[in-house]
Amino acid sequence: MSWLVTGGAGYIGAHVVRAMTRGGEDVVVYDDLSTGDADRVPTGVPLVVGSVLDGELLERTMREHAVTGVVHIAGKKQVGESVERPLHYYRENVTGLQTLLDAMAAAGVDRIVFSSSAAVYGMPDVDLVTEDTPCAPMSPYGETKLIGEWLIAAAARAHGIRAASLRYFNVAGAAAPELADSGAFNLIPMVFERLEAGEAPRVFGDDYATPDGTCVRDYIHVEDIASAHLAAAQHLRDAAEGTSLILNIGRGEGSSVREMVDRILKVTGNEQVAPEVTARRPGDPARVVASAGRIREELGWTARHGLDEMIESAWQGWRRRHD
Repeated sequence: MSWLVTGGAGYIGAHVVRAMTRGGEDVVVYDDLSTGDADRVPTGVPLVVGSVLDGELLERTMREHAVTGVVHIAGKKQVGESVERPLHYYRENVTGLQTLLDAMAAAGVDRIVFSSSAAVYGMPDVDLVTEDTPCAPMSPYGETKLIGEWLIAAAARAHGIRAASLRYFNVAGAAAPELADSGAFNLIPMVFERLEAGEAPRVFGDDYATPDGTCVRDYIHVEDIASAHLAAAQHLRDAAEGTSLILNIGRGEGSSVREMVDRILKVTGNEQVAPEVTARRPGDPARVVASAGRIREELGWTARHGLDEMIESAWQGWRRRHD
């Protein structure tokens, strides 16, 4: 099969492209390079620069490269920004997906792996979040991901598209320093940024109903995210028409913010630094940890990487970019 990977020059997308090419899949990268980096695209992999809102270019790309499936990773993903710019997020994430699905239909492409998010769940009051946990997103970003799942499921029912929507939790780490996350929007790079500035890392609230009072999250290595996309793509190759899977990608293990900060300080040689506890951020649930049983049953997939691997690999990438 030949796969079009939208957003394949981004942090997560580049890891997915790497996993798929190493897994023997033919890949074409489609990216507008607004946050992606062309240098992340492996030598020999075609790169088409374009927007997911450009249906004509999408359809032409699929036809010219004989694409038989799509891995859709392109999209806007910052929760705070989505609150400030909801129309922008709905246009890019919802209208963009609709445009992509239209182009797929026109080109006769009937398989899609969709990068969704645990943000669809909102603030679930459960120990482990299963795929059947009610969805109540708390941001326009989370809403666009849930609507995206609905769009794909409807297309699967109506047009026989084979689909897998992957809800991933807190992504971290890097397969190689040059593929590391260049932003500072997640916990690990946020701590790196504070340390680089000579400031103490922040812990937002220590009065939650958790063992150490800080939020508990399920952290997942980006290489595991990538291998899950490959497993989903390979599963869809022989799936029945109308297949529509929704799967969590997580380790099924919770780690508190304080535990993660302590690990980061140790890996970076800053154990003498005391974290600064500040007020809670609005909307932060106390605990969000994935149940990863369904993806294991459906795809035979399990996460392989641990917390220290995530932190150490992210640190190597951070130093490469900032030294």
